[in-house]
Amino acid sequence: MAFVEELIRKESDDTISFGNYTLKNKSKISDFEHQGDLYKVKTYDKITKLEKNGLFVYESVPGTAVFNFFARNSDVSFEVAGNDTVQITLELEAESEYEIYRDDMQLGRMKTNLGGKLVFSLDLEEGKKVKIKVVKV
Repeated sequence: MAFVEELIRKESDDTISFGNYTLKNKSKISDFEHQGDLYKVKTYDKITKLEKNGLFVYESVPGTAVFNFFARNSDVSFEVAGNDTVQITLELEAESEYEIYRDDMQLGRMKTNLGGKLVFSLDLEEGKKVKIKVVKV
C-alpha cells in the first residue's frame, strides 16, 4: 500500500507528501512548516485535503496519498495513489487554461473557473502511483 504514515512529511527534494486513504477515522495535522509556509492536512478514506497558509490547495474524494507534491505559478506536479476512482480539485489561477498529464501522457486541456478551481477524475489501482502534471498553457 502507498500512503503517508505521518500524514504529512517533507521530502529530500523540497516537496511534500501527504494523505492516508486507508484510515477509517478523520485525522489531521495543522501548522506543519515547510519553506516558510504553514500546511494543514485532513485525511481519511473519504477525503484528503491540503491547505497552505489557510488557503485551499488540493482535495480528493475519496481520500488519496500524494507524493512529491510541488506547486508554483505555472505548474503542479505530484504522484497520487488510491484504490478507487477519485475526483481531484486543485486551486490554480482563475480563468486560466491548463494541460493535464498522467504518466507523461496528455489527457487534455481544461480551464479553471472564476475561483481558480480545476477538477478532474482519475481511476486508481491499489498499490500503484500515478504521476500527474498540470501545466499552464
